Amino acid sequence: MSELAREELSALAAIYCEPGACEVLSASETHGISFRIQISVQELLDTDVLLKLLFHLPVNYPSTLPDISVNSDQLTRAQCMDVKEKLLEQAKQHLSEPMVHDLILWAQQHLKDVIKQSATVCNEKTTSSKGTEDGIWMLLLHLDHMRAKAKYVKTVEKWASNLRLTGRLMFMGKIILILLQGDRSSIKEYLILQKTAKVDVDSSGKKCKEKMMRVLCETEVQSQHKRFQTFEVKEYSAPEELQKEFETAGLTTLFSEFVPLLLK
Repeated sequence: MSELAREELSALAAIYCEPGACEVLSASETHGISFRIQISVQELLDTDVLLKLLFHLPVNYPSTLPDISVNSDQLTRAQCMDVKEKLLEQAKQHLSEPMVHDLILWAQQHLKDVIKQSATVCNEKTTSSKGTEDGIWMLLLHLDHMRAKAKYVKTVEKWASNLRLTGRLMFMGKIILILLQGDRSSIKEYLILQKTAKVDVDSSGKKCKEKMMRVLCETEVQSQHKRFQTFEVKEYSAPEELQKEFETAGLTTLFSEFVPLLLK
């Protein structure tokens, strides 16, 4: 991690000093640093929009562009993606210099325009997109435990195969993650199976449904994401190994946003 990145993060922490406004998610000398900034953008349709901006600064930042993720309960997924794309365009103009604060200010000043443009494009595409197939989607699930592990794993493998889903069933210590890619209809069908089938056993050994699953992320696969060719069950001995799995698939931001919180 460069000294410029350290200094920039220190400055951001001083600027966004309210509770929860600036949170470091992970930091290492080999993988860089990931942090989340929360800002409120006012005067958008007479409502405040809370933007959650996640930045991953690679070790050679700012010579390399940061990874950016945008989330907001007040915006659609498509609108968040539009904001992200605009921020990445802006980032290219600041290459080789600290840029995060400039990007945050840009988002605050131009969010309304981006959303207006997004709505216009969406309306233009509505008629032409009707009846077409959905793109490839991705699903990240967190499971609390598996009592009947062997049976549970075989069931997940069978569902993934039947629905033509690829990805990983990942074990790292007590952490259990399922990462799936495939048609949106297959992803939704998998979720129904995961929630309704008796896939595990309770403390008395009786078959039971999965009641402690959490959907961490459900989104369309982007161009920077690598497509998994198969579904594999893998075990990792350290968080760094798990992180490398995500990074190899172009999912550094996904890892930084959800996995470090599970390690605490």
